[in-house]
Amino acid sequence: MPQNRYFIIYKPFGILSQFSGDANTLKELGDFPSDVYPVGRLDKDSEGLLLLTNDKSLNHHLLNPRFAHKRTYLAQVEGIPTSEAITQLENGVEINVDGKMYHTKKAKALLLEEEPILPPRNPPIRYRKNVPDSWIELNLIEGKNRQVRKMTAAVGFPTLRLVRYAMEDLLIAGYEVGEIREFDKKSIYELLKIT
Repeated sequence: MPQNRYFIIYKPFGILSQFSGDANTLKELGDFPSDVYPVGRLDKDSEGLLLLTNDKSLNHHLLNPRFAHKRTYLAQVEGIPTSEAITQLENGVEINVDGKMYHTKKAKALLLEEEPILPPRNPPIRYRKNVPDSWIELNLIEGKNRQVRKMTAAVGFPTLRLVRYAMEDLLIAGYEVGEIREFDKKSIYELLKIT
């Protein structure tokens, strides 16, 4: 029986969360076993934590909405969100999901006082002298397609840069862009709070 493998990568901006295709895929980051796949996705213009594994039961657990797990995102947004906007994000907002309006679940949102310590993005976001930007930490227990971007836009503060920073206690603090670290099953299950 093949052994379960667990890789955490800091997915770079511009890379697709898949192995198939000619360019800009996970193949460019390293040589992974052929039965290992990403759990969930990060879209091409998002970066950060991506878990790759061949553990089918873990995959099922993390993608099943009945087993909600916390995902932490750091979003650099255009403008400086008001306390009303932060409250709206926390209470849930209406976003379009597959052509239907959807009210997001309650979340935790925080306007950060300082820019988080992250590796620089390549290419950097476009700097505009007369438009301030700021960072929000957003904790969600669901993962609809492009949800964070849709949520910040819904409250009037479009996302410029998006980084998935953590899943439960598994985080990418100290990772470089494109870095890969392998974990054992016990560590992964503990960090993801799976019993």
